[in-house]
Amino acid sequence: MPDEYRTVAGAGVHETEVNRSRFLCALAPAATEQEAQDFIAAVRKRHADASHNCWAYVIGADASVQKASDDGEPGGTAGVPMLQMLLRRDMRYVVAVVTRYFGGVKLGAGGLIRAYGGAVGEALDALGTRTRRRYRLATVTVDHQRAGKLENDLRTGGRDVRDVRYGEAVTLEIALPDADVPAFRSWLADATAGTAGFEVGGEAYGDA
Repeated sequence: MPDEYRTVAGAGVHETEVNRSRFLCALAPAATEQEAQDFIAAVRKRHADASHNCWAYVIGADASVQKASDDGEPGGTAGVPMLQMLLRRDMRYVVAVVTRYFGGVKLGAGGLIRAYGGAVGEALDALGTRTRRRYRLATVTVDHQRAGKLENDLRTGGRDVRDVRYGEAVTLEIALPDADVPAFRSWLADATAGTAGFEVGGEAYGDA
C-alpha cells in the first residue's frame, strides 16, 4: 500500500472550449468500480444529446483498476489521455467523464488528445484535490477516571480520534502514522502511569 494518494475534494463539473467545441469534465470520488460506472451512466443520461461522453477512472490506492473509453472518438484520443492525466496527478478513487458538444471544427488526433487530457487537468485544478495518507489503526483502553483528560490530550495534540466507546472501561479508536507508534506507546504509558491498554490494528487511509 502506498503511503499516500490524492483524490478529488468532491464532485463537480468544469467546462472548457476548444475551437468552438464544448468540453464539460465531470469529476467525482469513487470508492468502487461500481460507483464509477454508476456516475458515468448518470452523466451519459444527463448529456444524452452530446457528441461524446468519454470517461476514465482509477480505483485502488495502488491504482489496481484503470479503465477508459473513447466513446466513439478516434482510438486513443480521449479516454487514454484522460486516464494518463489522472495517473500523472497521482489521483486514485476517482472517475472523470468528459462530455463533448461538437462545435463544427475537427481537432485532429493531437488536438483531441490535448483537449481531453487538458479538460481533466483543468477540472482537477478548478475543483481541487485532497491528499489521503496511510495510517495505523490502534485501540487505547483506559479507566473512566483518566479517560476524559486522555481524550482531551489526544485531540488537542492533533491526534486522529476515530471513535470513543464507554463500557467497563473506555475504548478510544485512534489512527497514527506507522512511524509514530513507538513514540506514542511511550507517551501513553507516561500519560496514564502505565494503566492504559494499547493494541495496534490494521491500516486505513485518512485525510492528511
